[in-house]
Amino acid sequence: MGELFRSEEMTLAQLFLQSEAAYCCVSELGEIGMVQFRDLNPDVNAFQRKFVNEVRRCEEMDRKLRFVEKEINKANIPIVDTGENPEVPFPRDMIDLEKLENELKEINTNQEALKKNFLELTELKHILRRTQQFFDEVSVTAHVRLAKQSGVIGRERIPTFERMLWRVCRGNVFLRQAEIEDPLEDPSDQVHKSVFIIFFQGDQLKNRVKKICEGFRATLYPCPETPQERKEMLAGVNARIDDLQMVLNQTEDHRQRVLQAAAKTVRVWFIKVRKMKAIYHTLNLCNIDVTQKCLIAEVWCPVSELDSIQFALRRGTEKSGSTVPSILNRMQTKQTPPTFNKTNKFTTGFQNIVDAYGIGNYREMNPAPYTIITFPFLFAVMFGDLGHGLLMTCGALFLVIRERRLIAQKNDNEMFNMVFSGRYIILMMGLFSIYTGTIYNDCFSKALNVYGSSWSVRPMFNPQVGGNWTPDTLAGNNLLQLDPAVPGVFNGPYPIGIDPIWAISSNKLTFLNSFKMKMSVILGVIHMLFGVSLSLFNHLYFKKPLNIYLEFIPELVFMSSLFGYLIILVFYKWTTYNVFMSKDAPSLLITFINMFLFSYNDPTNKPLYKGQMILQSLLVILALACVPCMLIVKPLILLPFGPLDLSYTCRFLTFHAEMQLRFDLVSVPQFDFADLAVHQAIHTIEYCLGCISNTASYLRLWALSLAHAQLSEVLWTMVMHIGLSSRSIGGFVGLAIIFFFFAILTVAILLIMEGLSAFLHALRLHW
Repeated sequence: MGELFRSEEMTLAQLFLQSEAAYCCVSELGEIGMVQFRDLNPDVNAFQRKFVNEVRRCEEMDRKLRFVEKEINKANIPIVDTGENPEVPFPRDMIDLEKLENELKEINTNQEALKKNFLELTELKHILRRTQQFFDEVSVTAHVRLAKQSGVIGRERIPTFERMLWRVCRGNVFLRQAEIEDPLEDPSDQVHKSVFIIFFQGDQLKNRVKKICEGFRATLYPCPETPQERKEMLAGVNARIDDLQMVLNQTEDHRQRVLQAAAKTVRVWFIKVRKMKAIYHTLNLCNIDVTQKCLIAEVWCPVSELDSIQFALRRGTEKSGSTVPSILNRMQTKQTPPTFNKTNKFTTGFQNIVDAYGIGNYREMNPAPYTIITFPFLFAVMFGDLGHGLLMTCGALFLVIRERRLIAQKNDNEMFNMVFSGRYIILMMGLFSIYTGTIYNDCFSKALNVYGSSWSVRPMFNPQVGGNWTPDTLAGNNLLQLDPAVPGVFNGPYPIGIDPIWAISSNKLTFLNSFKMKMSVILGVIHMLFGVSLSLFNHLYFKKPLNIYLEFIPELVFMSSLFGYLIILVFYKWTTYNVFMSKDAPSLLITFINMFLFSYNDPTNKPLYKGQMILQSLLVILALACVPCMLIVKPLILLPFGPLDLSYTCRFLTFHAEMQLRFDLVSVPQFDFADLAVHQAIHTIEYCLGCISNTASYLRLWALSLAHAQLSEVLWTMVMHIGLSSRSIGGFVGLAIIFFFFAILTVAILLIMEGLSAFLHALRLHW
């Protein structure tokens, strides 16, 4: 069948890596992504492994990068993400990152100290200005003999601060305060503060005032006694503020330059550090020989990729400068390899749909290639609309054509990324919806009259054919019945899809319900039979003839005898009963129910053909006979092997490069009749009940298709029909507005909501 339809053939290989080349070799293997390392130290604690210090260092580097990223975001500098995949750096290159963090911390510390000093000088400047105003407003001689304390406090604390001073000092203090109009820049935030000056007398009040100021976190500053001293101090403070402002500007410019340079590389460094961490985690899975010069690893890898793995090892050895080549040695093992399916950007989405339910066993048939067709087709059966499918196709084509540019943009929106990752699935769903919309002849709930209807009322005007219709008859009746049995009324089937005349017929739903319900059952049974048929290839590949005769054939016969026969009846009735015999056609549902009840004397439901009773009875008996065949025959055949102990232990003696002996213990599972019987019983019950319930589940194809068509028709009738009903100029403007809302509702409800609903139901049918 080829590797596309089956998981890759895997092999267990042993790697011998020189210590100085191990880092580069694992890096190259990680870039190609074709090996899975086994843990050769399962009993060793994670903190006792050889490269635990290197892992911790990588975690520390990751923390430093997060610190740098936080500083860049704080400075509102955009981070550049080029989308490149950088090579793994050597450990010595981490020194540059450490220097960057140290430089940023030093800049932040200096800047914080400068800002704190600048804040203190600014507060002192406001104190000197405000206190001079206080002294100018009152008589200086009134306060000559009073002590004073000046400072700055948060504006919101002033009322409580004033009450506390009044109560503790019992009214023996005089407080003057004024707000600082401009907010002051604290190292952490901008704050609003007020200047205050307190007049008091005596050392006892002085101590109380200081304690209250400390309790309210007020900053105290000295205030000179004379105006001349205050003036001289203010001039000195202003000069120092100007110098400090210049230093702060230079520090901020330097910090911006450092952060802008870091913003260009921080994303790349994140990738580098995480790659390094992954390499050291992988190296911790390896064994180290007694000489401490060679690392021994075991990997699962595809057989088809052995050459590329060898080439990657050579590249890693050359990059490290080692002269001793790395060795890859295939091993023989009884262990079951992991399942690996190759994918590309087109098949990845469909493979994820399959893997979301469960990953198959090693070398089993891979359902993903078939899902590429069946999944969008079943979706389109429920979503069948030519117009909506065209819109979906255009949206998916936009994502596909611009995929490189969109990948480079690195959009962080989770919803967009989910849609973008499934762009090829959406494209296939849109294309199949165009096809099924053509079959349904449904475009935005309207039928397309491309080839002209196959029904005609013109012969009814000819008295020779027994018709007595006139133009007045057509104009005066809303409902008229076209009899296909009259010659000339029905001119054969429509070239493709549903005849457009059904769009205006009163029994449209009756006809479409019958058509889509039968179609759903036919598609469902074919889909299930196809799934059962795939198991034959697994049994043939794994050489299990017992499963072919006792599982596959009974399963196929069971489903074909019941539901396969039902499909044959549908096609038989379609081809046998014409317009002249349609009134006498029996009901397939009642026929199918009577088949299980062995009831053939129903006068209201005549047989479809001669010998129907014998054939249907034989099919039911045959289906019932398959149940015990699946249930007990296989365990009974294997029962004689039950007393034999098939459990044994094999010893494989392996010589390593240093002649080190190593024993691998491989156990073959013991045969257990009880487990096999229970497993077979569960499988049989699940299959038999599943045939019935899953066939009914496929009726959602009919239900969702009907719901989508009716919702589309309701939207057209309630929105667009209103705009199209007016012929005036104002109606044209109204039509433009109504079309705007119609387009929004179409995208939001019919494309997104209904599309998601049909997607989930198609997912359920495949699972």
